[in-house]
Order: sequence, then C-alpha cells, then structure tokens
Amino acid sequence: MKHIYKRMRSSLPLPALLAALLIVASCDSAPPPARTGARPAPGQAADFTLPDTGGRTFRLSEQRGKTVLIVFSTTWCSTCRSEIPYYKELYARLTQKGVVMVGVDVLESRDKVARFTARYNLPYRTLLDESGRVADDYGVPGVPAVAIVGPDGALACSPCRNPEETLASLAGTK
Repeated sequence: MKHIYKRMRSSLPLPALLAALLIVASCDSAPPPARTGARPAPGQAADFTLPDTGGRTFRLSEQRGKTVLIVFSTTWCSTCRSEIPYYKELYARLTQKGVVMVGVDVLESRDKVARFTARYNLPYRTLLDESGRVADDYGVPGVPAVAIVGPDGALACSPCRNPEETLASLAGTK
C-alpha cells in the first residue's frame, strides 16, 4: 500500500491536485446568491436575503427595529441537534419579547433541511444558506454558532459566546 501512495504522490504534486479539485468542484455549483446592497459599514451586520424551507424569503434589513438572533447549524451536527431543546426554549421565551429568531442551515439542500426541521419540530424559521456566503459574512468558524443583530442593524456579536448576556444588554430580553 505504501508503494502505491508513493507512486501516486510522485506522479501529481499536491498543489496541482488541490487546484484541479477546486476547479472541478466549482464547475457545477450554482453561483452564490447576490449580496443585498453594499458591504456593511464597520460594526453593522451584513444584510442578506435567504429562502426558508417553505420557499418564503427572509431579508434581514426588513427586521430593522427588532433584535435578531441567528443560529447557524447543519443537520449532520450532533452538537446542533443536542442544543435544539435549548433553542426551542429560547425561542418561546424571546419571541414574547419581540426578538426575531431564525436558524440558518449552512451548505445543505432544501429537501434535507425541510425533513430535519419537520422531524425536530423546529418552531423558528429555518433559512437555507446553500452557498455558505452568509455564514462566511458572519465569520462563522463552525456550527453551531450564534450571531445577534441589534435593532439598529449593528452586529452585537458573531459568533456569540454568551448570547443571553448580549440579548439582555440589548433590550432586557433575559
């Protein structure tokens, strides 16, 4: 087995292999969704428009005046699944106080995410970031991750280490 690896390694340098893989992977992928508007000013949240699992559109800028809690996750993430009861409880508590909470599923298909949201009976809208661009714009290093946008459109934190503390400081939502 080692001799096969050595022969493969010597026939094609790793950088060339990686470049070829990137080219092939990008050939059939859909173009990323267009950003809504220009790059945000420093401290402002990047505006985005994403479809939810039901086909309706969510646009962050339409939430101006409200605090928005964004939970980035995937269906395959075991930690994301284990935190669902906490997110459901948070949703029940915070929506009464006017906080908008959405899930953003990163890099997965609508069908897969729709089945997942139905299976776990998620009460909040789940948006589809199929290109991963929104997660990138918010500096998401991995899932699960939380971002909070204040009523003025300012990015309060992303990723948030203690979302409840940040929410309490924004609007007394604890």
